[in-house]
Amino acid sequence: MDIKDLLNEETVGTLAQAMHTAHRTFDREVFLTRIFDADWPARALKQRIRHITVTLHDLMREDYRDALDTLQRVRLDVKGIVQWVFTDYVEVYGLDDWEASIPALEAFTQQFSAEFAIRPFIVRYPERTMGQMLAWSEHESAEVRRLATEGCRPRLPWGIRLQALVADPSPILPILERLKNDESESVRKSVANNLNDISKDNADVVLDMLCEWQAGATEDVRWITRHALRTLLKQGHPRALALLGYPSDAEIAVQNVVVEPQSIQIGDEITLSFDIESLAGDPLNLMIDYVVYHMRANGTLSPKVFKLAKRTILPGAVLHIEKKHSFALVTTRKYYPGEHIIEPKINGQLFGRAGFVLKEAEG
Repeated sequence: MDIKDLLNEETVGTLAQAMHTAHRTFDREVFLTRIFDADWPARALKQRIRHITVTLHDLMREDYRDALDTLQRVRLDVKGIVQWVFTDYVEVYGLDDWEASIPALEAFTQQFSAEFAIRPFIVRYPERTMGQMLAWSEHESAEVRRLATEGCRPRLPWGIRLQALVADPSPILPILERLKNDESESVRKSVANNLNDISKDNADVVLDMLCEWQAGATEDVRWITRHALRTLLKQGHPRALALLGYPSDAEIAVQNVVVEPQSIQIGDEITLSFDIESLAGDPLNLMIDYVVYHMRANGTLSPKVFKLAKRTILPGAVLHIEKKHSFALVTTRKYYPGEHIIEPKINGQLFGRAGFVLKEAEG
């Protein structure tokens, strides 16, 4: 099921009934008729949410603070994505009223995350809102604490980009410092995701902070460190690799890089194999990835890194590595026929390469 289809006659109908209970003049039938119009099937998820939000506003016929009071009295029999409408309402209609909107988001986020709705407030009122986020980092509710970090991710997927925090993430750092050992796994995961966002523009800021955290680090902080560095690790960043114990100057030799078969059709798979020999006098930790250079529509090659394995190799030992890679059709990537290249990547360094031809599927 497409996630947008969770907004359906049942869930939106439940919202309509709950709105009528909280606001007796709210017309359920008119609301549902307007929601499920001719354009409804074609609307994407966020478009559906915004359509519901605007329709609610039109039918409540209240000023903003009265509307907030109504929405806070609504009690839904179903939980889930339909509750996004409440935070979206604040995002759309509450930006000029910080004093009323921020407490509303604090309440609503405990039912459905306000991570998208808070972002326009960070843009309009940066110091005031980031001060509130810092205060929320000590809130008794894990959902509010998660909002404190998830809402200020500089590059939150689906959210507006916070360009000021992309340029200077320093206002975020005290929040992450407070939450790095939070009891909630979802909060800790958000800390890691925020750091990963920051690393895409300010790698040294993230690495400096994570280095400081390693002294007496808990297992939770070590997990955050690994998860926060995933983009830098794919890039082969030397400091990131070293922080996790993978030297970028590992003394190894990579031989017998082979891909079979050398010609396949879209939908088939190849097998990559190679040998890693240790030339070091001590055991080495290896982060073994590989890069596939996909043909693009314009005839150029585009690299994508894939994770393969983590191994420890002893002095003089040889590791034989094999990995199957599928070219089955997926919605997230379009394959183009032509010559492709595959290349082992170990501790951030590239070793050898092998080519193969991808053809259109027959029939």
